[in-house]
Amino acid sequence: MTNQNHTIIIGGGQAGAQACQSLRQFGHEGAITLIGSESALPYQRPPLSKAYMKGELEESRLYFKPHAWYEDNQIDIRLGADATDIDAGAKTVTLDSGATLEYSDLIIATGARPRPLPVPGRQLKGIYDLRDLADVERIRPEMIAGRRLLIVGAGYIGLEAAAVGRQLGLEVTVLERADRVLERVTSPVMSEFFTAEHRAHGVDIRIGAQLEAFEGENGRVTGARLTTGEIIACDTALTGIGIIPNTELAEAAGLAVSNGIVVDENARTCDPHIFAAGDCTVRPLASYRRTGRLESVHNAIEQGKLAAAAIAGKPAPALDCPWFWSDQYDLKLQIAGLSAGFDEIVLRGDPVERKFAAFYLKDGVLIAVDAVNSPPEFLASKKLVQAAARLAPATLADLTQSMKDIAKAALAG
Repeated sequence: MTNQNHTIIIGGGQAGAQACQSLRQFGHEGAITLIGSESALPYQRPPLSKAYMKGELEESRLYFKPHAWYEDNQIDIRLGADATDIDAGAKTVTLDSGATLEYSDLIIATGARPRPLPVPGRQLKGIYDLRDLADVERIRPEMIAGRRLLIVGAGYIGLEAAAVGRQLGLEVTVLERADRVLERVTSPVMSEFFTAEHRAHGVDIRIGAQLEAFEGENGRVTGARLTTGEIIACDTALTGIGIIPNTELAEAAGLAVSNGIVVDENARTCDPHIFAAGDCTVRPLASYRRTGRLESVHNAIEQGKLAAAAIAGKPAPALDCPWFWSDQYDLKLQIAGLSAGFDEIVLRGDPVERKFAAFYLKDGVLIAVDAVNSPPEFLASKKLVQAAARLAPATLADLTQSMKDIAKAALAG
């Protein structure tokens, strides 16, 4: 295939799927090829550690679009294929099959991979990462009531898996080497709340726990040895200690990389014909006057749209403030903005009632909110954060005023 008006997308995750959809929505009539390393159609990842792991969601419901949609929209989707080389000068992509494809524009949406846990015994059977559909397919047969599940890492995925484990009747232990759960992503207030919730549901959360090695018999894991010498018995272990952006292809192609593929406000790299989107990128965070890498559905969707708009010659879509969510038990945590650097926290509601919000201010400006079972606070805060609104702490804490009214007044001013 020649490079005349041919867009290649490397990566079949949220960003790649969004780019396909947006290109056609923006009226792009050129050829599109989507290269996906997995054998499954592009699918949603967030349900993997939630409803899909519990067996409440069929695989087909994970897919963004059915196979017929790609056919109807004349998108050449190549599953189970890996791009092995990008020649930016020749504008070609080489696949592991040896095929070489020419492009006019390229979108790199290679995502990220689990950070490996560098301890002895990591190769034992029964130890899993939790990143893709294949991982969950291997894990689900292990989720049997009464069995002992060990989770290394108390981030969102680790805590979501812990909740699923308890709901399925497993004994669950969570090891976290930091001083609190969710330390990298939220405040001590939220960490304390979720720690208490999990312990109330019977999860054994170990804070400041240092894993020294996995132990096993006949090639299968039987326990985890801590640096204190204590051995925690387990039948299955999940590791979730973060991710590493997949930037190797971009770096080999001569693109700028710094903890992610560096892109501008339109998701364009230093090469005018190469874009990048999703977990693999470092992008401008205009509201925060810095750059950063966002690991979220919001980021993948937004950058997929930005890249597609630039390629199709359409105006860039309006930006939203970063947003995230996590489901644990009957709790829905919804996050708007980035709380790093806050100098004041305002609570609205009572954590004891399991329905509250924590607002994060910096120099009087709202920069983020963590809302637990509080959709109005989340929805209003998305607009307020994006507008860099100044709000009085007493106003935010006042439950006699609705969030809709608070937001209306703040945005009008």
